[in-house]
Amino acid sequence: MNFDFQAVMVLALLVTGLIWAFDAYALRPRRERAATALAQGGSQEASEDRIQRIRKEPLLVEYARSFFPIILVVLVLRSFLVEPFRIPSGSMMPTLLAGDFILVNKFSYGIRLPLVGTKVVDVGAPRRGDIVVFRFPKDPATDYIKRIVGLPGDHIRYQDKMVYVNGEKAVQEYVGIYAGVGAGLGMSGASLRTEQLGEVKHEILIQNSRHIAEGEFVVPEGHYFVMGDNRDNSNDSRFWGTVPEENLVGKAFMIWMNWDAAKGGVTWNRIGSLLD
Repeated sequence: MNFDFQAVMVLALLVTGLIWAFDAYALRPRRERAATALAQGGSQEASEDRIQRIRKEPLLVEYARSFFPIILVVLVLRSFLVEPFRIPSGSMMPTLLAGDFILVNKFSYGIRLPLVGTKVVDVGAPRRGDIVVFRFPKDPATDYIKRIVGLPGDHIRYQDKMVYVNGEKAVQEYVGIYAGVGAGLGMSGASLRTEQLGEVKHEILIQNSRHIAEGEFVVPEGHYFVMGDNRDNSNDSRFWGTVPEENLVGKAFMIWMNWDAAKGGVTWNRIGSLLD
């Protein structure tokens, strides 16, 4: 079962807010009236200590009042500004490794309402070459990360390990043989190349001995064609189609941490790496 952090945070905000509001408008005035009546009664029982105990808010209300602003700040940051994600697989190697923790800019392509995903402010449009996180069209509860290859209306062809955009070949340059370490060890020996997609020049991995899906595709309006940088080990638009614009979560822009299980620790030289 997928854990929907945003839904949990919205629910927590609602619950703490309702508790705080109910106390402020119903319970607190009642406590104040009881404390005032006790103080005016002049009884020996009307000690300052007892009055303070009457006025003291319940522990549940105290927790709700304390956590509400924290939850609100976290929800605003994750919903509208920046959200962290963990890379679970090697489909974006060599750019991203399994165990990378990345930051995603949530407002690059517009500001959306939490949960419903409705765009309320149009900020910008995805560009060819962007690394994007999106809700998988076949299972929207699952987040995927790939690179945008085709924009709405584009004609995409993938043949002989080469990408053609509207009939023009994306330039590739051979760099050498990939020597992976840690989480990337399994792809050692693959062909390491650079590829130019629009204004973005990035690295890809090719396994010449492996043959996977080829074909031609026309990107519908409002959709995007995405591929992994690990071209022969990526479940992407070549297999299941395009990504609707409303499924886009945001643009990945930085690796903030890496935990390499194969090496048993943090890979310090990946921390702070900006993504192209």
